[in-house]
Amino acid sequence: MSHHQNGSSDRIPQQHHHPVPPPMLSSYGSNSTLRSSPKRDHNPENYDDMRLKFNHLIFTSLEQYLPHHLLNRSREDKANYMVNILHRYLPESERVRIQKHKEYRRKILSNYTPLHKEIYSVHAENFFVPSFLQAIKENREAGFRRVMAEPVKGIFTFQMLQPKFCEKLISEVDHFERWVSQTKFRIMRPNTMNQYGAVLDDFGMDTMLDRLMNDFILPISRVFFTEVGGSTLDSHHGFIVEYGTNRDLELGFHVDDSEITLNICLGKEFSGGELFFRGVRCDEHVNTETQPEEIFDYSHVPGQAVLHCGRHRHGARPTTSGHRLNLILWCRSSVFREMKSYQRNFSSWCGECRRKKKERERISIAATKQELLRMSV
Repeated sequence: MSHHQNGSSDRIPQQHHHPVPPPMLSSYGSNSTLRSSPKRDHNPENYDDMRLKFNHLIFTSLEQYLPHHLLNRSREDKANYMVNILHRYLPESERVRIQKHKEYRRKILSNYTPLHKEIYSVHAENFFVPSFLQAIKENREAGFRRVMAEPVKGIFTFQMLQPKFCEKLISEVDHFERWVSQTKFRIMRPNTMNQYGAVLDDFGMDTMLDRLMNDFILPISRVFFTEVGGSTLDSHHGFIVEYGTNRDLELGFHVDDSEITLNICLGKEFSGGELFFRGVRCDEHVNTETQPEEIFDYSHVPGQAVLHCGRHRHGARPTTSGHRLNLILWCRSSVFREMKSYQRNFSSWCGECRRKKKERERISIAATKQELLRMSV
């Protein structure tokens, strides 16, 4: 086992997706601010029919955080207010990069002909195994737990995709990569750590993945991941990674640029490639030591999903033979990222924050006991 896998103090990278930065609001000017907590009883508007520069779901999520005097204003007024806030956090250089990325996508979509058009929109009965669909239909914690295992806290594994869908998705990615090779089109890879694979959103699967997140992941993350933004997911980054001979071999120890990560093995035949998990950490504690109870190794099974929070430190061991493809969906919450920027303590989800809090409590109790003993003498 390498020193990274043991949770050394070496710098742990965050896996990034460069072309379109995630929503990550920072400081606002004095005129445009958000409330620190949402107005839960306010029913937000739907913005999907407006021509906006940002994902319409971001506006729906942010609306509950608008100042009280704005909540009953027109939809256009609220959208303009939120656009001003979003523009503050996104510098001009990033906006230019986003525009270039849109043009890049447009070029692919106008030239690439899909092989399996039927997988570009969600057909639940053809995509998912019946047990998973039934749990989603019930939409209750008991139903989810019936089909999901939680081998360690915060990591859920479950059968999700039908073999036929896995085969079609692999075939579509192969077809896309052949097109890339034939046309000598320069494509962007999924993130800063994978040199192989493809971004599914870039060749037309963004609508399908949006629905996958909203209708099939959000109901689960709303139950199990509320403390890390699981109930306010509003954007995603979906991609395929490839491991094996002449592909990426392994993946170093890192955290994802997501609130929730869905990782599904599609196949094919392979050995090795196990994931190793080493505890959830906030930015400040990302390099701290791993506690024994945080060590968990996971072996991929085709069609089976693993769901975890993006801040759960992990990596992949070498794929020693064969060829492995995985579908990765990074699910993000702009609201959670904004709220996180106001906080300093994350003991509700960061293992090290929690450990330090318990240690402070232990010291405080011990000091109180000592003081009581001293007073009773």
